[in-house]
Amino acid sequence: MTATPGFTGDANPYGGGDPYADYRTADFPFTRYADLADRRLGAGVVAANDEFFAQRENLLVPERAEFDPEHFGHKGKIMDGWETRRRRGVSAEHPWPTADDHDWALVRLGAPGVIRGIVVDTAHFRGNYPQAVSVEAASVAGSPSPEELLGADVKWTTLVPRTPVGGHAANGFAVSAEQRFTHLRVNQHPDGGIARLRVHGEVVPDPRWLATLGTFDVVALENGGQVEDASNLFYSPATNTIQPGRSRKMDDGWETRRRRDRGNDWIRYRLAAESLIRAIEIDTAYLKGNSAGWASVSVKDGEDGEWTEILPRTRLQPDTCHRFVLPEPAVGSHARVDIFPDGGISRLRLFGSLTEQGAAGLAARHQELGG
Repeated sequence: MTATPGFTGDANPYGGGDPYADYRTADFPFTRYADLADRRLGAGVVAANDEFFAQRENLLVPERAEFDPEHFGHKGKIMDGWETRRRRGVSAEHPWPTADDHDWALVRLGAPGVIRGIVVDTAHFRGNYPQAVSVEAASVAGSPSPEELLGADVKWTTLVPRTPVGGHAANGFAVSAEQRFTHLRVNQHPDGGIARLRVHGEVVPDPRWLATLGTFDVVALENGGQVEDASNLFYSPATNTIQPGRSRKMDDGWETRRRRDRGNDWIRYRLAAESLIRAIEIDTAYLKGNSAGWASVSVKDGEDGEWTEILPRTRLQPDTCHRFVLPEPAVGSHARVDIFPDGGISRLRLFGSLTEQGAAGLAARHQELGG
């Protein structure tokens, strides 16, 4: 199940210098999808059976794990991840854990959706990583407690069967289950540590919630918007532009490398569904000497539709939130922002509502995926 079988097994002990120099990773195709377990979307680790050495919440920290070889506490080496104590057997004659012994953590996804791939990152866990991992998923309405999630009436679907993993490595697993999930149960067999968990997929919003909202941001990640492609991802991911809230720092937006030709950079989006767009917001927060000079916005209806410009090329100011009310509502299922010539924006908001056709299509997909 591992995307790179060679990752299994121990990593070498830390020998000094850059701790990531011997880190094992690969390009997983599914990482083009957003991380449904992103804290910015509201994800959380709601429970774990053991977190003796390192807290479960570290699993979802957005930054990569850090390593300090001299950082020790009263319980031992302090690791930037989730680490459990060593399991023991029942007696001196049987000191080893049983085949079924394992530790677990319950993860609430920030946005329910279809999961395309999972990365179980064991960065810096070189001799103290789990022998194997498994991941299960469930769809539970509302805001269930840990006790409710562990109840006998909750149906768990195996996404990653018990599979060997490697230490100090990004262990990637492609997922093919066409279902809408809200929670994960991450198991490590029999014990050990995991630095980070990433859950890549497509957001599938609740159509009843969007219908109640009426007017909302139809390109927002939490509402089912998605980045389909971008001209340049040199400094930061384009998905940042549809994350919740305002940007908190420069790399919390989208910034391209400096162009040396006569072209321009762009991002293409798929909206929550076919929508009626009434207003646009382009924010360049924290982009001061590197914000885009100008921007335009276009939409098209359907995969084969033609692009129509709804915001002509307009001058942008650094570190500023720009708002535009459209003279006439625009219908579209896809959008594109072009920046000239390069630079970046921190957020794009397209405010509107679903068309009757868009709402029907979204409701049908939600039902098809078990929502």
